[in-house]
Amino acid sequence: MTSPELQQEIEAATLHRLFEHLRGHPEVQNIDLMLLADFCRNCLAKWYADEAAKRGVPTDYAAAQAIVYGMPYADWKAQFQKPATPEQLQAFEQRQRNQQNAANA
Repeated sequence: MTSPELQQEIEAATLHRLFEHLRGHPEVQNIDLMLLADFCRNCLAKWYADEAAKRGVPTDYAAAQAIVYGMPYADWKAQFQKPATPEQLQAFEQRQRNQQNAANA
């Protein structure tokens, strides 16, 4: 059994590995992540900024994005982001509708 502190260290290291993994695979588009896992790099940046704020560390969204992406988001977007296909957009919109319907049920 691990201590809570060690558990937190392991979780932090795991998250760091996820960031590194995503940085190493820019071909994986955010919309693909959203469709498959219901989160993307931008979600991670929002979660990061939120958790930092809870701990009194002022971190704006752009700074959190730079941490997640390993560079400013605008740079990553210019280098790696491809336009979403009509099929991806349709699937994303359907997913949003399904989530909305589930929330209203």
